[in-house]
Amino acid sequence: MSAKELKVSAIENGTVIDRIPSHALFKVIDILGLDNCPNQITFGMNLDSRHLGKKAIIKVADRFFTSDEINRIALVAPTAKLNVIKDYEVAEKHIVEIPTEITNILRCINPKCISNHEPMPTKFRTVSFDPLELQCRYCEKFIDQEHFEIRPTAEKYG
Repeated sequence: MSAKELKVSAIENGTVIDRIPSHALFKVIDILGLDNCPNQITFGMNLDSRHLGKKAIIKVADRFFTSDEINRIALVAPTAKLNVIKDYEVAEKHIVEIPTEITNILRCINPKCISNHEPMPTKFRTVSFDPLELQCRYCEKFIDQEHFEIRPTAEKYG
């Protein structure tokens, strides 16, 4: 290790989310609710990456994500890879996949949609994966990845 490198300590048990595009780091933190997580969390941003040029990484000690949580990451970080760590070793690897239905993560961009006026979970179905396009289950408005608005944690219902 050269004098310019910093070493991030390994975690004994938990999850490492790697290959996050740097611009999506805080969106992943929000989608997973990590801002309210009491566990030790380490993250790095704008790290060199052979695959992305620059990437971000998140290490969460003693936390393992459900397949639904893993797939939610794909909405903002489709290149992400997850490593489940047990006893300092990679026990499992996961690649994120965009779910066919997205519930309670995104806000509908239609200001007249009922989900923006009533305390209820938002629901979208995936219309297209490449490019990613979703449709609101209530008002049928289409939304693409460039216009996703993550619903604040305080607004999540259901």
